[in-house]
Amino acid sequence: MAYLVFARKYRPQQFSEVIGQSHITRTLANAVSSGRLAHAILFSGPRGTGKTTVARTLAKCVNCRSGPTTEPCGQCQSCREIALSNAADVFEIDGASNNKVENVRELRENAKYMPAHSPYKIYIIDEVHMLSDAAFNALLKTLEEPPAHVLFFFATTEPNKIPITILSRCQRHDFRRVEIDAIIDHMEDICGRENIAVSRNALGLIAREADGSIRDALSLLDQIFTCSRGEITDEQIIDILGIIDRQIIFDSADALFAGNMAELLSICDRLYRQGRHLMRFYAELIEHFRNLLVVKMGGSGKALSGVPAHEKTHMAKQVENLSEPYINQVLNTLFEDEWRIRQSVSPRHALEMTFFKLFQIRPAMSIDQLIEKIDQLRQGIDPNLPAHGKAAGTAPDPSPAPGQNPAPQHPAEEPAQPEPPLPEPEHDRHPEDASRSHEPGQSAGGPFAQEPVDNADPEKTWEELRDRIAGKSPSLGACLGEARLQEMTGDRLKIEVRSAATNVNLLNRKKSIANLESICTEFFGRPMRISLEIKEEADNPQKQKREAKHLKDEALNHPLVGAAVKTFNGKIVDIKILPTGGNAQ
Repeated sequence: MAYLVFARKYRPQQFSEVIGQSHITRTLANAVSSGRLAHAILFSGPRGTGKTTVARTLAKCVNCRSGPTTEPCGQCQSCREIALSNAADVFEIDGASNNKVENVRELRENAKYMPAHSPYKIYIIDEVHMLSDAAFNALLKTLEEPPAHVLFFFATTEPNKIPITILSRCQRHDFRRVEIDAIIDHMEDICGRENIAVSRNALGLIAREADGSIRDALSLLDQIFTCSRGEITDEQIIDILGIIDRQIIFDSADALFAGNMAELLSICDRLYRQGRHLMRFYAELIEHFRNLLVVKMGGSGKALSGVPAHEKTHMAKQVENLSEPYINQVLNTLFEDEWRIRQSVSPRHALEMTFFKLFQIRPAMSIDQLIEKIDQLRQGIDPNLPAHGKAAGTAPDPSPAPGQNPAPQHPAEEPAQPEPPLPEPEHDRHPEDASRSHEPGQSAGGPFAQEPVDNADPEKTWEELRDRIAGKSPSLGACLGEARLQEMTGDRLKIEVRSAATNVNLLNRKKSIANLESICTEFFGRPMRISLEIKEEADNPQKQKREAKHLKDEALNHPLVGAAVKTFNGKIVDIKILPTGGNAQ
């Protein structure tokens, strides 16, 4: 007997053996068992995913001697003939070579006659989109109202080329690309039956090359098995198929992240000398960084259906210490340069130029990290700079002259006192000593710990608390510039925030609320809770214009801005107000 390739030898004979198309096989099995099978069915999808195989299996289900059944016996005359492709009542027609109107007319004439020994006469037309317009028109009437003993099963890879008049007369089932892990499992099972020694990683290379096609995967496995002796290694697969080693893709990304330009150029040179297609390497590099971005953003499942499980684990480790904006920048640069590399007369040099450009990209910081760095820069220039959290309508306090101490923030009637010593840790302090702390703006035990709220001075306490917040976190202090204290209880502060003059988005962050509560707890000497009330203000063009001018002047004259311009030897080109209001940039 002639040798059968794996794609034919292991072709599914039952619905349960079809790989990765359960949504179709389940529907067809239900249709057969309930007697609701359509007379015209269209199977569409990528190559090698099982369209013709499912059509043959469905033909066996309806023509089996024990049928209609969802599990054909495979032993009766009809099942054996269909499996051998020589059934008298099942006609497999190639639409590409029988695409003329004369062929369809002949089909219509033969369809009138009863089947030889089966319940149905079945026409399986492969690549049906290749039929001419005249052939489709000749088929319309028969397709809409065929004889009771005739069934039509169509298969195509391009359903968009089929006239809508044909599509409307068919029940359509769309096949999917088979997931890479399912292909690997199927090939691993076949290798076990054939006593082929091959690693799962090597099968992953074959499955990736198959691009979701079971038939292509088995054909490649057959080719590699024929060319190899003994155990099949990854190197043999790479040499036989001429593919790019997946480890090279990961090494390239590692070299880029580590800033190792020499290694990246060495990889490019090695691929060039091996005769590998550089555009294919570039395409896989783009796909890899796309997958890295998806992994970093927490995506999985269908978004990474073409990635084996062990590669997903490797990708998660690779992006563990990287930010999403940085990966996105790299991916965007690769996409922008794709056309230039494709059109270049020297793709290798164009690829190297892209690598040089990628090395100029520096990892971007998150917003929280950026705010923290700005606060550190401000404190590093001059820790005695005026608090940026003062009200937007008031001028900042003048900076102290050199050699002088800053003006105390205590009330004017209190005499100047030396700086109090650092407080002892709470776990070393006796509970009764906590009531003797002398923080600004609070009496023994805090302004509202021992006294009723009515006997305190909320305005004065709020000003001192806001100064404390501005000193601890200038960014939060700036956001509270026009905020006011609405309500104070023993352990809770309710702050009213004006949305037209404050960066509400920054204040509403969990980290910001936690920082505010920590500062307030330290200020009052007991745990405090913060709640914000956003107050919407009516739009006032004149007021907004005045506020914008004030903010621009404030930003232009701010010592931090002057220090930054001097440090980076730059110049101020423009000053813009952030859309959320409150701060100039």
